[in-house]
Amino acid sequence: MSILAINWNVDPELFRIGSFAVRWYGLLFVSGFVLGYWMFTKFFERENVDKRILDPLLYTLLLGTLVGARLGHCIFYQPDYYFGSWDGFLEIFQVWKGGLASHGGTIVLFFCMMWFARKYGPKNNFDFVWILDHLCIAVAFAATFIRLGNLFNSEIYGDVTSLPWGFVFERRGEVEPKHPTQLYEALSYFLLGIFLLWLYVKKLDKVYRGTFIGIFFIVCFGMRFIIEFIKEPQVEFEETMLLDMGQILSIPFIILGIGFLVYAWKKKQPARAVRQVPRSPKPTMTHYAKSLND
Repeated sequence: MSILAINWNVDPELFRIGSFAVRWYGLLFVSGFVLGYWMFTKFFERENVDKRILDPLLYTLLLGTLVGARLGHCIFYQPDYYFGSWDGFLEIFQVWKGGLASHGGTIVLFFCMMWFARKYGPKNNFDFVWILDHLCIAVAFAATFIRLGNLFNSEIYGDVTSLPWGFVFERRGEVEPKHPTQLYEALSYFLLGIFLLWLYVKKLDKVYRGTFIGIFFIVCFGMRFIIEFIKEPQVEFEETMLLDMGQILSIPFIILGIGFLVYAWKKKQPARAVRQVPRSPKPTMTHYAKSLND
């Protein structure tokens, strides 16, 4: 056992009362939504968007994230298990057994926000790209919490390393220090969130709609693509792949991020939710100066 490594043997359960247990992962997952809700209250206040739609937004985000992330894991990583038998299929609905994929959550959230923008956007002066621009700021911090939750679960870590900050994940039976890739990703998402938040606070009236989500997709999934090179394979079939599933799924989002930046540059639409100012009626012609001959 290396004296330079960090021996990690933290209990993933924060506390337990009988059969009921609160896990670090669940607490951090919920904390991401709480923070996101608070951030959206500030976004809505600043841009005069009706705060009564905050609750339906929260429910849409929560449902879309859980359904998408769960289906993403089942479809992309273990389709043979979950769709190969009735027992496996029924386990899809048992989210507490673990198995969530961020790419799946992102895909489903994309369509959920499209629906949300169509339903609530016209009355509140925002569109699909506007909601994505604001959502990605909150998601960057939520993703930070989720990766910290992965650390407490001792899961999704990297290859063997000789670096002094390597973690020996004792609960997984590891005896060699591994890259704490959960922390690498958490740090990259946190710094991304800080930058996007600074851009929103200081430069909202100087950037165009689509800029935030474009930067988010490029940086978030670009970092995910790079960090995957030092991650251990999550499933067996990845061991023979040149690029693992996480990298393959990240490429379309990076391209999409570039597309959003091109969209922002071409459209040059304000990032702020702009309320339409009603036009004043045209002045009516008066006849106060009539001819003296009349």
